[in-house]
Amino acid sequence: MLKHWTQGLSARLWTTTVVALAISLTVLFALVVYVLGHYPEQTLGRREQTQNIDSVVSGIVFDDAGLPVSVKLSERDAWLFNVAPTELKYRVLDEQGRVLLDSTGAKKNGPWLADGLAASVGRIAHVDIDGQQFSVATRRISRGQSVFYAQTATSSRFVEALVSLKIKPIPAIVRIIFLLAAIIFAVVLQFSIRRILKPLRDASDAAALITPRHLKTRLSTVGVPREIKPLINAFNEALGRLENGFTVQQQFLAAAAHELQTPLTLIRGQIELQPEIGQKDLLFREIDLMSRQVRQLLHLAEVSEAQNFNFGEVSGVDVAQDVVVYLARKADAKQVKLHVHERGAPSSIWADKSALFILLKNIVENAINVSPADGVVSLAIDAASIEICDEGPGIHNDHLPFLFKRFWRAPGARHDGAGLGLAICKEIALTHDWQLTVNSQAIGTRFTVWL
Repeated sequence: MLKHWTQGLSARLWTTTVVALAISLTVLFALVVYVLGHYPEQTLGRREQTQNIDSVVSGIVFDDAGLPVSVKLSERDAWLFNVAPTELKYRVLDEQGRVLLDSTGAKKNGPWLADGLAASVGRIAHVDIDGQQFSVATRRISRGQSVFYAQTATSSRFVEALVSLKIKPIPAIVRIIFLLAAIIFAVVLQFSIRRILKPLRDASDAAALITPRHLKTRLSTVGVPREIKPLINAFNEALGRLENGFTVQQQFLAAAAHELQTPLTLIRGQIELQPEIGQKDLLFREIDLMSRQVRQLLHLAEVSEAQNFNFGEVSGVDVAQDVVVYLARKADAKQVKLHVHERGAPSSIWADKSALFILLKNIVENAINVSPADGVVSLAIDAASIEICDEGPGIHNDHLPFLFKRFWRAPGARHDGAGLGLAICKEIALTHDWQLTVNSQAIGTRFTVWL
């Protein structure tokens, strides 16, 4: 079961895609961890500094005269500026560089930047404040005709500590996300692949139903993906060529069988008119055998084409009685009794009467050939089946799989034949959607036509 699954296209697509996803996620997460670990300030640190300056700018409160009077921060940001005044500071300055508002202890440090305020807007400068390394961010604020500046200063050690706290849980988070993503993707991918390959499975199921009797059937390309359509079209074209070849073969078979009938009849007539020819009985036997084979070939060609059948309500008992009458002389010669038994109330069968006659005739004729003298061949008919039983030696189990194959004859068969009778029966049964089964019993053989 596992081997069958692993050799499937869906399994290969699933495995390839999941492996590709796993490798991609692994490389991506490894790159993220590497960048965060080796460039903390340029990633998380700079983002934190940008958020701080944005928080200060958005929190400035102006009076009616347009002057900044206070900075209203969120609870988190206010707590950070109050709890770590030596590591995190902010200032609000006027255009001349005078400090108007500041966090605890930020005013006494003097100017933070040697360059002018205007030149520092929009960038983060690294400066030394009271012997400690800081990163200073500057923003310009316009209020009517007045210009103000906001600055935040974050110590390097504060940035390192903050980044370390944020980076530390990342590997564990990455592993969890990786595992969950792989599981979810694998499950979703399985259903996606089944949906994607559904047109291919439908086409395969439809192709499996195409038999020599359904060669006119073509696979539909409706709803089939563009990539699969060439395969479906090629298969339909192959079916067309196969149908044409099969038709030509059947036409040749029918024509040859039909053309051979007349010469055989003429040959037999000429032999009968030539008194000097010896061993006429042997010649007649061979001619009759050849004529029988020709008739069977003609029957085989006819029953292989569904349009040759004419269906209607048929009495199975009447057809069986016709078969008994037709084979009565042969049965008498073999000292075999033929018996028709109707089980249950009379019922009609939807069938081609001539085809049903040929089917029963071939089976009963074989039964007569294998039956011993004073044997009985019985036909039992009911609404569901027709059974033909004989009292012959039975059929070897090894021969059962070959019984309905064309031109197959059991080794050591004592009666004449071309091995086509049961093949014709099988074709007739298939056309009628009947089942034809055979059981070899302790004494005799039972053929059953399941209607």
